[in-house]
Amino acid sequence: MMDCKRALEDTNGDFNKAIEIIRKKGQLIASKRADREAGEGVVLAKVTDDRKRGAMIVLNCETDFVAKNENFIGLAQSILDKAIHDNPSTLDELKRIQLTDRTVEETVIEQVGIIGEKLDLSYYEKIEAPVVVTYIHPGNKLASMVGLNLENADTQVVKDVAMQIAAMNPVAIDKEDVPQEVIDKEIEIGKEQAQREGKPENLLEKIAMGKLGKFYKESTLLNQEFIKDNKKTVRQYLQDADKELTVTAFARFSLND
Repeated sequence: MMDCKRALEDTNGDFNKAIEIIRKKGQLIASKRADREAGEGVVLAKVTDDRKRGAMIVLNCETDFVAKNENFIGLAQSILDKAIHDNPSTLDELKRIQLTDRTVEETVIEQVGIIGEKLDLSYYEKIEAPVVVTYIHPGNKLASMVGLNLENADTQVVKDVAMQIAAMNPVAIDKEDVPQEVIDKEIEIGKEQAQREGKPENLLEKIAMGKLGKFYKESTLLNQEFIKDNKKTVRQYLQDADKELTVTAFARFSLND
């Protein structure tokens, strides 16, 4: 507030010139703080009115004090609203979108000069599906987003799956969706663990594959135990609601991971 007041005084009340001073100051501060860690911030997600597309963004800052500031959260929300409206394909495209009379990226830099901390729009993801639901954990540090294949899917079921993703952090939807490099790494880890435990060399591969099966159960969404009823998997929970119901895409981000 004092910076804004001083800029107006320096320009004899010329609002546009004062804004230019603040913007330049923001660029200067951003340059000076480029090497600072911006590990705090907010994670926000939202869906379109027809629930067929969702977007998630992360706006970082340096301190939790700023992360809880209403103006900072409002800035993040305005960027998310713009992402929902304009539907950019990538983070870079989102940064180039006009927010008001300047781009999203320019607006963030301007706020660096006003707030005095490094800010960074670090993440953007979108999902399109017959139905998309988001979940934001209280505190705005964790959010998830999930798309399912049936437009008429029960709202509570979809919300439950979004909360499952937030809580259990799956790496993929199903076993077939796990990247090969992740599978290879898990097999390697399994072999090394068995070897350290003194298991025979000829059994290392078999033991590692067993551990891989456990990894699939714990880390792929449809094979995880459902958090509200661990007697069934998420796949079984979905099929109880509708035999054809399944997940087509999901996203999750946590500032605490």
